[in-house]
Amino acid sequence: MLAASATTRRTMPYRRTSFVSDLHLFSGRSLAPRHESALHAAAAKSRIFVLGGDIFDFRWSTLGSSEVTVPQAMRWLDELVASHPRCDFHFVLGNHDCNRRFVSALETYCTTRPNLTAHPYYFRLGSNIFLHGDAADRPRMDSDQLHRRRQRWARDEHRGKIRHALYDLAVQAHLHRVVGRVIHPQRRVARRLAGYLARIGHGPATGVCDVYFGHTHQALAAYRHAGLQFHNCGAPLPGLDFRIIEVE
Repeated sequence: MLAASATTRRTMPYRRTSFVSDLHLFSGRSLAPRHESALHAAAAKSRIFVLGGDIFDFRWSTLGSSEVTVPQAMRWLDELVASHPRCDFHFVLGNHDCNRRFVSALETYCTTRPNLTAHPYYFRLGSNIFLHGDAADRPRMDSDQLHRRRQRWARDEHRGKIRHALYDLAVQAHLHRVVGRVIHPQRRVARRLAGYLARIGHGPATGVCDVYFGHTHQALAAYRHAGLQFHNCGAPLPGLDFRIIEVE
């Protein structure tokens, strides 16, 4: 089962918390394989490692169907989690990896790895909260609305060759960079996420100070809005900035 409680407040000192999202592994446009060694190096130094969603991309997988891609995704995840048993991993689902076959496999796998916990929407660690960020896609998003949107993604399957080719052309023309800035301007994203967090009971009044999120593919560091600081690691896609975030 996915974690019933997404809030953790540890009193013990931890060496380091790392955050990464939007690797979009198995998409032909992902440059994430170039960062494999850096991911393992970060995990080796971290007490906690948060995988913030869209780690895998079943819609645009070069392997074809999700039936074929899910086992490969689980092998990748096992290689990371099993290689660093002293690091606690937290997998926060995104829209691209909430595929129903993957979620089922992930739930089963979590029962075999005590250092891995899956969260459907967010993970709270003290004054930090980690979420994928797709709550910013609509104004005044709440938990019920996000759940309904995710249900549609859960049934989403692999896209055909024509759509793959069109997407490749858009990336080659750098249209994804322009579209990302138009759809997800920083202030709008911060405003919507701040509202969403307040509606689900994790606003600044509850002690949240820093919000770590993905989804928009736009790198962001300590952007201030409504009493919160927002951080985004970007995405390892052509022409975009990407980094593994070390959480303060």
